[in-house]
Amino acid sequence: MLLRKWENLPETMQTDEVRKYYDILKEKRVSLFFKRVFDIVVSLILLLLFSPLFLVLAVAIRIDSPGPVFYRQVRVTQYGRRFRIFKFRSMVQNADRGSLVTVKGDARITRVGKFVRKCRLDEVSQLLNVLIGDMTFVGTRPEVPKYTEQYTKEMMATLLLPAGVTSLASIYYKDEALLLDAAEDPDRIYVEQVLPAKMRYNLRDMEKFSFLRDIKIMFMTVFAVCGKEYREENA
Repeated sequence: MLLRKWENLPETMQTDEVRKYYDILKEKRVSLFFKRVFDIVVSLILLLLFSPLFLVLAVAIRIDSPGPVFYRQVRVTQYGRRFRIFKFRSMVQNADRGSLVTVKGDARITRVGKFVRKCRLDEVSQLLNVLIGDMTFVGTRPEVPKYTEQYTKEMMATLLLPAGVTSLASIYYKDEALLLDAAEDPDRIYVEQVLPAKMRYNLRDMEKFSFLRDIKIMFMTVFAVCGKEYREENA
């Protein structure tokens, strides 16, 4: 993946706050190149390997509740471009007409959806987004436009790279579910508390970016899904 020239960035990103991170990434062109090559090769291999799983999930989802197999919500990726994410549907059809955040015990989650979410299988289909370039394996998780429109100038720096399937914020930040479950207004709490906390990790990761560090985070994600607990000081 290549960085645009500074003057070709969206005007909302041409700020001093973003420039700091742009200059860091500009010096890591080789790592960015290998990051994209890795995304293409590994996503293609995994899609072939997981094709039987995709078929089983598709059948289970269709039998469990009416609606499409995939949930195609609009998210935001590199340079503020909007795209439709691939996620195996874990909620009832048209669930996003309500709150855009999900809390524990959400009545919109289907029976199959509970299993899919617990094992994080709904995320596997994002391999399609990685292959076509909407996403990358490691990067800031893609938000809906409603939330990116509330980014601070510094948060906009995370849009220098494609949105990611996983990140250290996803591994470390354990308070999100607790805060949202207890909140009367989950959307407000997400914007005021959860999003800024996660962004601190994401911005720090951009400062430390390297291709090998991405590989490390991918392995950490696999171990975390298998039950391993990580503390921030062990990063």
